[in-house]
Amino acid sequence: MSGIRVLLVDDQALIRAGFRMILEETDDIDIVGEARDGIEAVRLSLELNPDVILMDIRMPVLDGIEATRRIVDRDGSARVLVLTTFDLDEYAFSALRAGASGFILKDVVVDELARAIRSVANGDAVVSPRATRSLLNVCASRLPAVGGENTAADAALAPLTSREREVLMAMATGLSNTEIADKLVVSEVTVKTHVSNVLAKLDLRNRVHAVIFAYEVGLVG
Repeated sequence: MSGIRVLLVDDQALIRAGFRMILEETDDIDIVGEARDGIEAVRLSLELNPDVILMDIRMPVLDGIEATRRIVDRDGSARVLVLTTFDLDEYAFSALRAGASGFILKDVVVDELARAIRSVANGDAVVSPRATRSLLNVCASRLPAVGGENTAADAALAPLTSREREVLMAMATGLSNTEIADKLVVSEVTVKTHVSNVLAKLDLRNRVHAVIFAYEVGLVG
């Protein structure tokens, strides 16, 4: 097998079978295993070393949030794509904070699911800028953000230049790279460079985690 290696995790055998049938129709995605709960997912992620873990959230024994946290804590390069029933599900948000690379609805169309898996495999986050804005509007009240002067935030943001802080703040309000470029009057290529620098300096996995970080340290509230 030479395609993207995917581990399916869902407590319902029928759903796993459905996703397997759908994904096996693609030329570049290979199903390497299935898990029916979080414990099994953690074990198989270690044994099979998949490129992407398609993770259900609500499961017996160990839920997808804790399974995601254990997998990412053990292997920082692990890519978890969370399956959720409702858009902006609070559990999906918790999974993002646990280290997931994105979330997608269970009733997603085939092409969109395949694109999401490819994006996560490439290290990208599967939450659009507009969805990020909506997600954080709903969930920001749960984050320990503070306004005004914040010594902890200054320390956390110390590695960033003033321009990189501007870019991070713009990301945290849900702006796309194009919108950030227009706002700061720079090229989109320059914005992409700044985004990459922010992620590298703050040791963050993707722009979704950068946004959550900005709320947590109090850069935005």
